[in-house]
Amino acid sequence: MDNIRNFCIIAHIDHGKSTLADRLLERTKTIQITEGQMLDDMDLERERGITIKSHAIEMDYVAKDGKKYILNLIDTPGHVDFSYEVSRSIAACEGALLVVDATQGVQAQTISNLYMALEHDLEIIPVVNKIDMPQAMPDEVEDEIVELLGCERDEIIRASGKTGEGVDEILEAVVNRIQPPKGDPKAPLQALIFDSIFNSFRGVIVLCKVINGEIKKGDKVKFFNTGEEYVADEVGMLRMDMIPCPKLSCGEVGYIVSGIKTATEVKVGDTITHVSEPCKEAIEGFQEVKPMVFAGVYPIDPTEYENLRSSLEKLQLNDASLTFQPESSVALGFGFRCGFLGLLHMEIVQERLDREFNVDVITTVPNVSYMVYDKQGNVTEVHNPSGLPDQTLIDHIEEPYIRATIITTTNYIGPIMKLCLDKRGELINQEYVSGNRVEIHFLLPLGEIVIDFYDKLKSISKGYASFDYHLDSYRPSRLAKLDILLNGEPVDALSTLTHQDNAVTLGRRMCEKLKDLIPRQQFDIAIQAAIGSKIIARETVKQVRKDVLAKCYGGDVSRKRKLLEKQKKGKKRMKQIGNVQVPQKAFLAVLKLD
Repeated sequence: MDNIRNFCIIAHIDHGKSTLADRLLERTKTIQITEGQMLDDMDLERERGITIKSHAIEMDYVAKDGKKYILNLIDTPGHVDFSYEVSRSIAACEGALLVVDATQGVQAQTISNLYMALEHDLEIIPVVNKIDMPQAMPDEVEDEIVELLGCERDEIIRASGKTGEGVDEILEAVVNRIQPPKGDPKAPLQALIFDSIFNSFRGVIVLCKVINGEIKKGDKVKFFNTGEEYVADEVGMLRMDMIPCPKLSCGEVGYIVSGIKTATEVKVGDTITHVSEPCKEAIEGFQEVKPMVFAGVYPIDPTEYENLRSSLEKLQLNDASLTFQPESSVALGFGFRCGFLGLLHMEIVQERLDREFNVDVITTVPNVSYMVYDKQGNVTEVHNPSGLPDQTLIDHIEEPYIRATIITTTNYIGPIMKLCLDKRGELINQEYVSGNRVEIHFLLPLGEIVIDFYDKLKSISKGYASFDYHLDSYRPSRLAKLDILLNGEPVDALSTLTHQDNAVTLGRRMCEKLKDLIPRQQFDIAIQAAIGSKIIARETVKQVRKDVLAKCYGGDVSRKRKLLEKQKKGKKRMKQIGNVQVPQKAFLAVLKLD
């Protein structure tokens, strides 16, 4: 155990941690690097240049003192929407490399991930990356790190993921500064599940870290929380591929295959123990994930419903922060109400459903969960505007507020303040981090930042502002349910909860957008936005008319009148039985209302 080191890499998005991981793998001769970002093996990750999944890999390293070490590296995502992946990686490690970009300095997600690592008492090794760049400012960035961590300047390693400079110093620091895992090899088996993968041939493969005891091939094991029992058909190490081995010892990270067929039996954060000699208590896992954004996901073809359910279950194994429950809608049929950590997370899940499982889905307008208090004092949590009780029964509604941390340069303070105040934000405080960099703390309603806040923030700060948030509390708010009616019939998939001050402008914009997108019918279609029984906006899609007077050339006006009256009756009858379908394009366009 003295020769094992478990560590992860934490950093803000785009600070070069995946490239640095490549250099570490290359230096320890673990794999031949054939292209950049070897650990980002999903097409989506390669295309967007972001890490979505945390990846574990084992390396052998011979230190300068001649000793052989086994290093378990877990590369983690840097985007705020995937912070749950980071929390799981941190739980399986004893140390962390804190990577900071020498051209950009400390950013919001760096601080957030650092605090998470410090709560778990990890040894932090600060690394300034990208020092080969012409615009690098290593001295200023080192000042920021010293202020943040309170460490000595000579503890900070200067490195470059591109040229490989500083990689040897990082590996030596990992071996010398990070403690080996603590645990008792003789104690009953305790292994923490930190991830799982679905394989269509072998069932669910569980990735775990052995904290106490050891697990051999063929052992009978059980999952502590679910109580299910299995036989470990295969155990092994995580290299670039999975390498089987006879046993996993105390402190090691590896995988277990035990032919689990149903995805719901594996809970990330659960403890694995032996059936014959179980441990007394489960390991303290990591906090339960709280979805921030909710949206309905419906199959375009209603017969695909079961297929969508199994796809979501398999996806949940790989991404434990996704939650879903069945729901139905008048307009869209049967589907699921899914909880996501943010909008990027929602977009990625939609893309993965399409690419990995070939399921085409419609996603409704994203919203957040509200606490609704009725006049008897009962509280219900509502994720969907159609689940709201009648307006007359509601006493008040509370909406979630988040505490947002924005780090930016002084040039952009004005526009960023205006953006936050327009979103009903409250300034808590602002402090200067170093030089011309400012850290601003805001209280913001989560419902306001769900749709396009992050994009706007990036565009007004030319990409320099970094953003991180966590849930603060629920507060009473003047909210109204905005319904969209087509010919007097409400379309439940388009209804939203919004602040009363924004309701009229939002209603008007939605009506105008739908008018352009709903195809013309043989009768007039009235598109209305309503709050309760009050109509606040209306647009009309004009009917397509056949020219019934074409055959009248002259003649008495009563003949023309008769033909027009006949047409009018037909249109009226058609309107009574005709129903209006909202095209998929219209749903997507309403989501992207700027």
